[in-house]
Amino acid sequence: MSEVIISGSSVSKTYHDGTSSVDVLKGVDLNIHAGECIAIIGPSGSGKSTLLHLLGGLDQPTAGKVRLQGTDWQQISEKKRCQLRNRYLGFIYQFHYLLPEFSALENVAMPLLLAKKSITEAREVALEILEKVGLGSRITHKPAELSGGERQRVAIARALVHKPHCVLADEPTGNLDQATANKVFNLMLELNQQLHTALVVVTHDQRLASSMDRVLTVQDGSLI
Repeated sequence: MSEVIISGSSVSKTYHDGTSSVDVLKGVDLNIHAGECIAIIGPSGSGKSTLLHLLGGLDQPTAGKVRLQGTDWQQISEKKRCQLRNRYLGFIYQFHYLLPEFSALENVAMPLLLAKKSITEAREVALEILEKVGLGSRITHKPAELSGGERQRVAIARALVHKPHCVLADEPTGNLDQATANKVFNLMLELNQQLHTALVVVTHDQRLASSMDRVLTVQDGSLI
């Protein structure tokens, strides 16, 4: 079995609203191994996105532990969490969240610049990954000048530019038409194979989910 990148042990999450509380996740156990593809499915409001946020250290569990490369997210400072996320993880969302005033190349280079890489190195690596996603001729274009599929490919390139150990994707094709969604999803799977980056995708698309190594369903706060 390959290396465990992220592990969740007895992970629970409860949200409190005044006098009431909602148990979204109840004692979830999950190991994500290097290079594998996992789909997380389930009805709206079942806790899929909550689980993804906990795995990425963007939220804290009410009980249980989540570890990235063996480090417990809850036992380190927010500054250290940011450093670990920038080093080991990539994030892709339903909306691309690109910076509108910057070009595709500048958007993709941003994580490397935040990691203190030189401008020259950041641009070179960003160009390489943009070429991998088929946008080598669009590097000077700003998000408003790109199609929806192109913007999402830039977001994928940005998530992969620092060669993360795992990419966490929350409905990454949700805003795209079916044909474009298929192309973007196939691209993610190809890059998973090329870069050996683990891929965890929250999706409503059963057909896309079936192409992954594992399909996990969030139901009644548990993983099936």
